[in-house]
Amino acid sequence: QVFFYKGELHIIPLSETDEEDCDPWAAGPTISQALALLSSRSEEFLAAEPIRTAVYKRISGYPEKIQASFHRAHCYLPAGIVAVLRQRPSLVAPAVQAFYLRDPVDLRACRSFRTFPPDERVMAVVTFTKCLYAQLVQQKFAPDRRSGYTLPLPSHPQYKAYELGMKLAHGFEILCSKCSKASPDSKRNVLSGPLWERFLSSLKEKHYFKGEMEGSAKYLELLHMAEDYFQQSVTKPESSVEVNPGDEILALLQTTTVDLKELEREAACLPPEDDDSWLEITPDDLDQMLKEARNESPPSSSEEERKYDLEAVAESMKAFVSKVSTHEGAEMPWSSDESHVTFDVDSFTKALDRILGADSEELDSDDLDEEQEFDFSDEDDEDFDTENQREDEKVSPNELIGSLKSYMNEMDRELAHTNVGKSFTTQKKGASSGNATASQNTGPDSGAEDPELAPVDVDMNLVANLLESYSAQSGLAGPTSNILQSMGVYLPENADRVGSAKGAAE
Repeated sequence: QVFFYKGELHIIPLSETDEEDCDPWAAGPTISQALALLSSRSEEFLAAEPIRTAVYKRISGYPEKIQASFHRAHCYLPAGIVAVLRQRPSLVAPAVQAFYLRDPVDLRACRSFRTFPPDERVMAVVTFTKCLYAQLVQQKFAPDRRSGYTLPLPSHPQYKAYELGMKLAHGFEILCSKCSKASPDSKRNVLSGPLWERFLSSLKEKHYFKGEMEGSAKYLELLHMAEDYFQQSVTKPESSVEVNPGDEILALLQTTTVDLKELEREAACLPPEDDDSWLEITPDDLDQMLKEARNESPPSSSEEERKYDLEAVAESMKAFVSKVSTHEGAEMPWSSDESHVTFDVDSFTKALDRILGADSEELDSDDLDEEQEFDFSDEDDEDFDTENQREDEKVSPNELIGSLKSYMNEMDRELAHTNVGKSFTTQKKGASSGNATASQNTGPDSGAEDPELAPVDVDMNLVANLLESYSAQSGLAGPTSNILQSMGVYLPENADRVGSAKGAAE
């Protein structure tokens, strides 16, 4: 529960109560209990400073700023809509939305206009938000000829008022066509029950009708207002679903008196409408807005990229890959303070010895068992006899590892001049293995010029592939961002792409 108490933001947790015997699992204190808590222990519920700062930044300048977001315009509307908007000005929002999101099925109801026919139209001032007004004005729409809504020539001084009224009337008609079509008897039953009788007697005791005689025009007007209030505020719908705007409009039409002559008299002396020049933005205004946005924005992505350490990405990924998994699966290395993975050469050699076998006799016996499967030539026999002369010699694990490395080096040399080899980033000549600086193989002869093959920069290739995958996500969730964020690594925004987008906008 959130309260503003003495100008400060207070948050009361749901488990806090002012009585010791209250159920701790209850939904929370009532309004009266919460106010009692604030009056006696307000310091305990004062929101944290960052929360208050964020909230005050959003609400600073209000409620004065509310008026700046409104736009008042003249609209040529059916009298029923004018009467409804006087009772519920907020219904203009769902009406504009219904017109803005219309489809061919919605427009079928606008061929006849059974609820708001165009016969009785008057000029009125309607208050929109600037967003609603822009949505209504920018929509190009021609009414159906069967609807009866006709527009004057665009050169007519009140053409915009006619057009706005026509569009808004279509929105109201669409809302009413989607309502539940409740019968008048159901509403009549609501106003004839014991709850309504008690409500009406309470109004009479408090002199709500101001001494007016029953049946008089003033009495009936006050009675209709009371009925409207009772239906909207006292009675509750059977379901928890929000009331349909169309049902609300029809209910207001039944309880509101439409005085056409009074509306026509008011239309003769309407206040001027607001200027809508704010809809048009010049290139200079756009440049000024972009400049202000850049000045108010946090540090640019380029600054974040300069401060960002790409080694953290590589180290996090290597720590995740080197993490020993259990029967529960691989665990994410959440903490960056964990010790780095160490490589024990002796343990690795012993493990390799157990797998391959350090005794050369076992290796040679396996080879001899397979001899019968091959057709050896004389030269092969001589080579084989030469190798058998060493069968009594012990082959050390280091020699086994060295032979594996020699095979891998030969494979690297063969692949270095292919497209596979060119796709990797290699370290610069003379650079240490720990540096992140790297260069790309540029030609097929680059490896031939160096007698020694340039080693592949594993960290640089890892980071480059991760960044390429992250860029391909286009700001959406994807495997790269999910994996890195689970390890506490957050990549900055691509400054090159942001800069190009800003340049295109300018």
